[in-house]
Amino acid sequence: MRLSIIVPILNEVEQLPELFAHLLPYQRAGCEIIFVDGGSTDGSAMLTEVAGFTALRTTRGRANQMNVGAAQASGDVLLFLHADSRLPQGAARHIEQALANKVHCWGRFDVCITGRPFMLRVVARLMNWRSRLTGIATGDQAIFVRRDMFAHLRGFPDQPLMEDVELSKRLLTLSRPACIAHCVTTSGRRWETRGVWRTILLMWRLRWAYWRGMDASELVKLYR
Repeated sequence: MRLSIIVPILNEVEQLPELFAHLLPYQRAGCEIIFVDGGSTDGSAMLTEVAGFTALRTTRGRANQMNVGAAQASGDVLLFLHADSRLPQGAARHIEQALANKVHCWGRFDVCITGRPFMLRVVARLMNWRSRLTGIATGDQAIFVRRDMFAHLRGFPDQPLMEDVELSKRLLTLSRPACIAHCVTTSGRRWETRGVWRTILLMWRLRWAYWRGMDASELVKLYR
């Protein structure tokens, strides 16, 4: 099994060096690393190329960026990683083991959120619990999927928000997700910048509205 790791980026120049250092061992181990820039103005794409990684360029939009990366990937399994997330040690091995029995065609990791507020640990636990219960994964959990199944579903839906939730719903028609207990660590900057409780309430409001059928383009207005 060859793993392709696809990372959508947009103006992430400050944390790219750390991300490069994190992904370099995966590249040396034979994983394909593809960065997809959505129109950065801070030199992110150029820095990625200088560091020796593949840097594709496309229009802004996380779903579009990940689909562009997937179209260029050659791996048997695609893993979608946010720029502010870090994989657990042995992630490639965990994925191979999770998909080996053919029961699952996709999956995700548990998530741990870094940051000072204690509530971030509670948020992460609730995210992991909810995901196991519903089978719905978020982008923070580093979704991975067999490339042929991703192509069968025609990739992420062309929408500006909740693309990870919608893909999960479609993947559930094929199999339940493999839930890997090892944690992807992701930055708590979103919660800390907006306020932890305010962000929690906003995300629940967005998910409720999406479940009720609100269009993703309308959800973006609430998110912003």
